Amino acid sequence: MRLCLNFVFRFTVVAMLVSSTAIVASSPVAASVTIVRCGELLAVPGQDSIRNATVVIEDGVVREVIPRFVDELSIEGGRDAEIVDLSDRFVLPGLIDCHTHITFEMSPLAALNFVQNSEADVAIDGVVYAKRTLDAGFTTIRNVGSWGDTAFALRDAINAGDVPGPRILCAGRAITPTGGHGDVHGYVEGLFGIPTEIQGVADGADSCRKAVRAQMKRGADLIKITATGGVLSRVGAGVEQQFFDDELEAIVETAHLLGMKVAAHAHGVNGINAALRAGVNSIEHGSYLDDESISLFREHGAYYVPTLMAGEAVVNAANENPDYFIPEVKAKATAVGPVMMENFAKAYRGGVNIAFGTDSAVSPHGDNAREFELMVDAGMSASDAIVTATINAAALCGLGDEVGTIEAGKKADLIAVASDPRQNVSHLRDVSFVMRNGVVYVDTP
Repeated sequence: MRLCLNFVFRFTVVAMLVSSTAIVASSPVAASVTIVRCGELLAVPGQDSIRNATVVIEDGVVREVIPRFVDELSIEGGRDAEIVDLSDRFVLPGLIDCHTHITFEMSPLAALNFVQNSEADVAIDGVVYAKRTLDAGFTTIRNVGSWGDTAFALRDAINAGDVPGPRILCAGRAITPTGGHGDVHGYVEGLFGIPTEIQGVADGADSCRKAVRAQMKRGADLIKITATGGVLSRVGAGVEQQFFDDELEAIVETAHLLGMKVAAHAHGVNGINAALRAGVNSIEHGSYLDDESISLFREHGAYYVPTLMAGEAVVNAANENPDYFIPEVKAKATAVGPVMMENFAKAYRGGVNIAFGTDSAVSPHGDNAREFELMVDAGMSASDAIVTATINAAALCGLGDEVGTIEAGKKADLIAVASDPRQNVSHLRDVSFVMRNGVVYVDTP
């Protein structure tokens, strides 16, 4: 009898919920309308800005951009619209960082933290770093490599509106050969289990295919690979090619078959060029790129994500604190960092597609806009630097139809600064207004 009554009760509750949902769905819901008055609006980076413009937002999406200030009463439904007055500020699209590690931040204790911090500790750190990143004006990021499930959980919580943060595309674990940059180095043998493809460690073409599928199964939005050695690997293996060509080709073929792009960490020129020939969508760092690299970038339409801040950060750490890195890491840091600016300038002059990325985690989260200053110092115009963090970054992320410009039909991702950053790109380090998906997170007069 109890089982029967429980069944009847549950059936009744479900029926009531379904009925209630049907009633709500059939009732008209008033649209949420926001009118943003902009003193100057750079709706499409690379084009002319508009003075005294109005952006009309409906349910988190840009409905219209009007090249003048508009009285809310002249817009349908405007009588009930919320007014955001940025008439004293310069407004541009939310910024995009294509290379972050949102649940981690470099420190001299990083190796110790790796074995002491729980996944709960890492998750809380990720929430803090995500808020800092959003507050800095970055409304979209790619998280290109993290351990465990914390980055996926953070991505999903932000999407659900449970915690504040940027829109996140997650790569899951970076795919690496055994002993490669994405593997674990410098710890007592037996401390960790033998890694498999689910942890991103793969050897041979078939294993590489399995590793890609494993990250897709875990929920990855893109695939990250370590095509070369890395600066912060606790091993003296250098920064040249680590995957064989057939392994690179297997990774790219499998990822593209599954509809995912491939981001390749690559410092050494042989690894850069091998990854480009294999068809990766982006080269991250690209420290030792050469003229052949530039030709390959252009031939394949790949993007270069320079991460100049990472080079600056590791050189500063090595020089300011002799005990910050073990000798093998310090040698790589002081060798790689200085060449990054020079080769970035070469790629820019060579017409390579460049998308903004910082490697934040190596540098502090929230200071992402320092990258703009370094790009300009290396010879890029401030206007072009802004394009890399908006239109180009959106294209690389596969989000060009959603973000990167302020146009009708796109997500209402807007930021504001005091003055035109095309005249002084450092203004982007002092963002006073942040809106993502039509929700205001920062508004400091």
